[in-house]
Amino acid sequence: MKLRELLAEIRVVNLSGQADLEISGIAYFSSLVEPGNLFVAIRGLKADGHDFLPEAIMRGAAAVISERQKPEGLDITWVKVTDAREALALTSAAFYGYPALKLKTIGITGTKGKTTVSYMLEAILQAAGFNPGVIGTVDYRWNQQRLTAARTTPEAPDIQKILKQMADSGVTHCILEVSSHSLELKRVLGIGFDLAIFTNLSGEHLDYHQTMENYFEAKKKLFFLNHKRQASIVNIDDVWGQKLISELPMRTVTFGFRPEALVRAENFDLEGQEMKAQVSYPGGKLNFRTKLIGRHNLYNCLAAISAALALSVSPQAIVKGIGQLQSIPGRLEFVPNSLGFSIVVDYAHTDNALDNLLQAVRSLKPARIILIFGCGGDRDRSKRSRMGEVAARLADWTIITSDNPRSEEPEKIIQDIEQGFLKTDSRNYEQIIDRRLAIQKALTLATAGDMVVIAGKGHETYQIFKDKTLPFSDYETALEITKSLEEKKQNGFPDPQPAG
Repeated sequence: MKLRELLAEIRVVNLSGQADLEISGIAYFSSLVEPGNLFVAIRGLKADGHDFLPEAIMRGAAAVISERQKPEGLDITWVKVTDAREALALTSAAFYGYPALKLKTIGITGTKGKTTVSYMLEAILQAAGFNPGVIGTVDYRWNQQRLTAARTTPEAPDIQKILKQMADSGVTHCILEVSSHSLELKRVLGIGFDLAIFTNLSGEHLDYHQTMENYFEAKKKLFFLNHKRQASIVNIDDVWGQKLISELPMRTVTFGFRPEALVRAENFDLEGQEMKAQVSYPGGKLNFRTKLIGRHNLYNCLAAISAALALSVSPQAIVKGIGQLQSIPGRLEFVPNSLGFSIVVDYAHTDNALDNLLQAVRSLKPARIILIFGCGGDRDRSKRSRMGEVAARLADWTIITSDNPRSEEPEKIIQDIEQGFLKTDSRNYEQIIDRRLAIQKALTLATAGDMVVIAGKGHETYQIFKDKTLPFSDYETALEITKSLEEKKQNGFPDPQPAG
């Protein structure tokens, strides 16, 4: 594709060089530049693409897009723009032929629930006979192909490449989890969304956004992009959802428990091993069952049902899809064992999410809840003590451990969490820095009827330290330890003593 064609929708300040260059691809990492590529120099959170111009040129970049003036003496086609990230997104969409136009696209944003809603919608659309693809936190998947997710929402060229692969392979719908970071960094510009879904908003990523208002404004951007809009789907029970509804100029489908919700939960049962509910909507009612438990998952069901109805999916397919979904990786995911107690792995890494998780687990009426969790380093410190308070209130015994400490010392993160316990005068906890040892300790403490809850990392298969990243899966670790305990039990070893 000619450079001139790629720049058709871009706000160009000036162009120095050849506009009719043939462009072979678009790169934003110098190390990934191939001959004939357009290199877009963007400022990242940790590095500046301009510092890597020599490598990009050495690797064969044909042209550069930048917000800066062309340096003196540089022999390369240079495009100065007002917004390099906007240019990266729009040139990427143009290069891949605007693939989103060939798909029904559904964007999901919010603090919690994005992944679960994406799995629910995928199951519903499959039950309706469609061929959906998903770009989300766990992975990017379509037609039995799965790519490991480097981040919830990929960078613009990566999104557009995946969308083209989906469209070319017969995918009918693409469900995208859209993070606040991706909206701020304009990764999803050039995608016309048929539906935009708002799940909820609570304290998260405040190390980046600084205030809840800024966080909300970032999320809101999804609803004001260039859409193929059929509807906006918004949680009316959420205070930030109500604010969003008041600011939306387009058709809005509301969901929740409030009487004015267009899609409303009625006669629901949240107790036991499965959830049952009746949902009313304009024109009818439907009844469903699901293995996904907890009030927060009822909200997720309502979001998925609202979106499906907006896409004209039949109530029968909705009920079938939700009913067929057995579990979601790292979301209230049970670890099988024969030890007489239950083990669940969950991604809950905020105080609100941890509260929802433990409330859901409480509904199963375990003898005791033994909780293992930590907090990520180089992230919002304010939530650490709040998570400690939630654990002190809802768990019977807690082992505070390491999560992804990154550049911080794990001991310091644990001390921050401990402040929440001290506020409540709770002493029902201990500290074990090594996460594997913490999980092992919890599983040896558990007795018949207990529930061991491993929170924070969910589906993640790694642990990030200051100087290294190591393979680590909560699920696989718990499974490995339980097998060892099962063998010991078969060989006649005595049961452990209770915690506390």
